[in-house]
Amino acid sequence: MIREAIVLAGGFGTRLQTVVSEVPKPMAPVAGKPFLQYILDYLIDQQVDHVVLAVGYLREVIIGEFGNAYKSLRLTYSIEEEPLGTGGGILQACQYTSSDQVFVINGDTFFHVDLAELADVHNTNNALLTVALKRMEKFDRYGTVDVNADGKIVGFLEKKYLDEGLINGGVYCLNKAVFPADIPTRFSFEKEILEKEIANGRIFGLRSEGYFIDIGIPEDYARAQIDFKSLAD
Repeated sequence: MIREAIVLAGGFGTRLQTVVSEVPKPMAPVAGKPFLQYILDYLIDQQVDHVVLAVGYLREVIIGEFGNAYKSLRLTYSIEEEPLGTGGGILQACQYTSSDQVFVINGDTFFHVDLAELADVHNTNNALLTVALKRMEKFDRYGTVDVNADGKIVGFLEKKYLDEGLINGGVYCLNKAVFPADIPTRFSFEKEILEKEIANGRIFGLRSEGYFIDIGIPEDYARAQIDFKSLAD
């Protein structure tokens, strides 16, 4: 069982500036609690015991709130002194994990994925990277993912309006070997890893029907206040 996870918590939250401006996006208050707290509680429920928080912008807010532990979780901080991109942030954070495999989660997205199932699919397929996928309807905010009958990801498509499709839900199981030895310290995970590794045939997807929300825009941030109220009580 994989018991380590990286949470990408360094976002600027540019699109949320009109409603949240004094904290990093993962710390945006949702139903009276920092959004990141819900993610950490979820990871505890999923049997994770060590979380590396990849932090940058206003990191002192996160460190001041959670310190080195939250409930049963041991917390470590991977500090980006300058933005490293999504890929660079994950690569640096990997240095603070001890296992060859790790879960990676976006800090501004809550996607209730069964992580044990994600790891099982990952290992059964001998994958380098497995992506949790969410089926969406009537959307234009996300790019979509093409998956073949074997669950192998064969394409990432640009954003456009679709009546339905699968999106990258921002939850991954990865082998550290997915990163080439000569990759730079700053890079895009989406461009340099996801898109390039398709050709190697070792990226798979797991469709999950779990609850999903991305608080990156004010409309969905407002919806989260309602959805999470029962969890906060």
